[in-house]
Amino acid sequence: MTDLSAFATQSGTERYARRFAHLAPDYFRARYGLQMSSIGLGTYQGGVNNTTSAGYVESVVAAVMGGCNVIDTAVNYRHMRSERDVGTALARLFANGQAQRDELIVSTKGGFLPFDGAPPQDRLAFVQARLEELDLVPLEMVGGVHCIAPAYLSQQIGVSLKNLGLKTIDIYYLHNPETQLQYVTPDEFRARLRAAFERLEQEAADGRIRFYGIATWDGLRVGRNDRRYLPLAQLLEMAQQVGGENHRFRFVQFPYNLGMLEPVVENSQPFEGVVAGKQEKRMLPLLAAARQLGLVAVGSAGLMQREVLDNVPDEVMEALGGWESDAQAAIHFNRSTPALTTTLVGMSNPAHVRENLRAAERAGMDAQAFWELLKE
Repeated sequence: MTDLSAFATQSGTERYARRFAHLAPDYFRARYGLQMSSIGLGTYQGGVNNTTSAGYVESVVAAVMGGCNVIDTAVNYRHMRSERDVGTALARLFANGQAQRDELIVSTKGGFLPFDGAPPQDRLAFVQARLEELDLVPLEMVGGVHCIAPAYLSQQIGVSLKNLGLKTIDIYYLHNPETQLQYVTPDEFRARLRAAFERLEQEAADGRIRFYGIATWDGLRVGRNDRRYLPLAQLLEMAQQVGGENHRFRFVQFPYNLGMLEPVVENSQPFEGVVAGKQEKRMLPLLAAARQLGLVAVGSAGLMQREVLDNVPDEVMEALGGWESDAQAAIHFNRSTPALTTTLVGMSNPAHVRENLRAAERAGMDAQAFWELLKE
């Protein structure tokens, strides 16, 4: 029998959303049976030290208690400490009865070779040891930093489950798969990606993950002539080939904020299908293509480590207006973006968590107001 307490469920996330009925009516978004908060907590930033870890633990607790049920991390963030900090926070929340496992959507990523606590003095020897441990040939780990070989992904899922203290990961992302394209041919890349998808479908069947996707930095933002470019439609077709119509490739993550608007302004993704009853073939912006393909879009770097706030014209911030902080205004803009389900914001300070979650108290702009603002 499936252990429903091992992962986020429809009933669990709906229960969680009801506790925050005072937030904006569009704050939670229903995706594949899950109610996802439109503000998620990211864990990339910060040093590899106890002070940062303590901040993250308190921030995850504050976020969950404040209405954020999407928590994102990666095995290589802060040399595994971010995953472990999330695990510590979740264990506290569950032990204190402040949240239940089926209410929270936890995502992590694999692909980069993670260090454990601190980089080794002999990095080459470390890489060689990992290759031998997993019976991988050297060419499968490109640049000595990145690998999507099936055996490696399975091993990394096991590491992440242990770090997080979970039985099942809700969303498992291939981390920057476009890294491979700097070292191998497009044909070899597609073969490797297909093998990775096959393994992730098996991991989903085995119950160690629920869904999978890709989390990119460049691959979904660059143009078609860039070597790193990733075509969404082809990735979806690959998932359908290896997993059938019930495949688990459902999520895409990419940077999106007021300073990185490519997902809404650049017609970078080819789309062929039926729109409003008509067969169409055209180029679409990333977010529009993801929506047409049935993929859940998650924006990372919601504030670009707050750097974006220093480069946004005053008139735009004023148009977003009525907020206590520029960060809230920027998050409000992200939340208002059509087809973006969740915007991830890096938060290792519980005071920032509480400040940023104030952006959940007001409904997003309607589509017309969003596009008018974008023109500015």
